[in-house]
Amino acid sequence: MADAGRILPTVIATPWTVAATPWLTPLPPAARFILHGGEQARERASGAWSAAFSEVACRASVAGTRATLWLGPDEYLLLAPAEESAAIAADLERALAGSPHALVDVSHRQTAMTISGPHAEALLSGACPLDLEVGEFPVNMCTRTVFAKADIVLWRTAADGFHLEVWRSFSDYVTAVLTEIARGYFP
Repeated sequence: MADAGRILPTVIATPWTVAATPWLTPLPPAARFILHGGEQARERASGAWSAAFSEVACRASVAGTRATLWLGPDEYLLLAPAEESAAIAADLERALAGSPHALVDVSHRQTAMTISGPHAEALLSGACPLDLEVGEFPVNMCTRTVFAKADIVLWRTAADGFHLEVWRSFSDYVTAVLTEIARGYFP
C-alpha cells in the first residue's frame, strides 16, 4: 500500500522496436482513445475531433491525420499523431462536458504496424479466422478479432494493406507469428 503523501513514479512504456521488412512496417507512437458514447456524445465530439464517426458497423473514417474506427455500438477507437494527445484529450473533454460518455486514453497500451504487399491477406489469414478477401473485408473495414492467440484491431487501409493495433504486451508474439508465416512467402 502506498503512503498517502507519496508520489508514485509514472511508468512510461519503452518504445516497441522491430525491424521493418518489405511487408511489415512498425508505426510510430500514436494518440489512441477509446470513446464510448451515444449519438449526443458523437455529435458533440465530432467538432473537436474533426473526423467523422461512422454509423456503419465495422467501418473507419479518416480526415487528415486522424482516424475513427467503429469497434462496436457506441464504441470508437480514435487515432492521431502522438504529439496531439494532450490537446485532443482536452478538446474532447470540453466538447463532451455534460454528455454521458467515457473517454479513455489507451495510447501506451497499444502499438501498431502495417502489413502490406501482394501477400498481406495471406500473411494475416495464416492466423486470423476472418475471411480477409477484399470482397468480404473491403478497404476501410475494421474490427476486433484475434491473430493466433492475441486480440487485435484489424483495419484494411488499402487493397493490399492492413493496419494492426496490438496490445504492447502481445506485439512480440504477433510479430513472431507473422514472421513464421512469412517464411512460406519470403524464404
